[in-house]
Amino acid sequence: MTSRLAPQQTIVTLDLEGVMVPEIWIAVAERTGVEALRRTTRDEPDYDVLMRGRLALLEQHGLSMSTITDVIAGLEPMQGARAFLDELRARTQVIILSDTFEQFAAPLMRQLGMPAILCHQLIVRDDRIVDYALRMPDQKRHAVEAFRSLNYRVVAAGDSYNDAAMLGAADAGFWFHAPDTITAQFPQFAATHTYEALTAAILGAL
Repeated sequence: MTSRLAPQQTIVTLDLEGVMVPEIWIAVAERTGVEALRRTTRDEPDYDVLMRGRLALLEQHGLSMSTITDVIAGLEPMQGARAFLDELRARTQVIILSDTFEQFAAPLMRQLGMPAILCHQLIVRDDRIVDYALRMPDQKRHAVEAFRSLNYRVVAAGDSYNDAAMLGAADAGFWFHAPDTITAQFPQFAATHTYEALTAAILGAL
């Protein structure tokens, strides 16, 4: 007896910072006054260059893990983000693919209803962030490709340079609140600026 393949299922992959929650490093910069920490993946395409610069700034200014944890404790999801996520999760599976770190994301995931998230890890010693460890290089693209190999149709949304490969690997990809410099460089992905527009775009592409 030959088994039949199930109809193709769907999954949505979302970036976290700038899409669901505020940019954590910008919040740290605002709290500590270290303006150079405002630089994000919207500004720097090379993630290792970005993180090495952040680690150097933390060391230079004596900023501890506890300081950052305290900043994160005061953050909330962006207005409308929880309702947006809940609506998507009522229709399909949703996975957050982020280049943030487990230590940063955990309290924010609780506020979002504990969606699944794939991200990286920080290496912390004596309350100091001394390094970071990638779950795997280019993890967002690899995750989308893996989902598609499992017969999922994938629709993705993000806002930064490090999301472009994820959007490109998906069956459909959309920008959300991305800077003009990024949307102009990757015009093949439609730009959205409200959760209502993004919801309509994603559901229309599933």
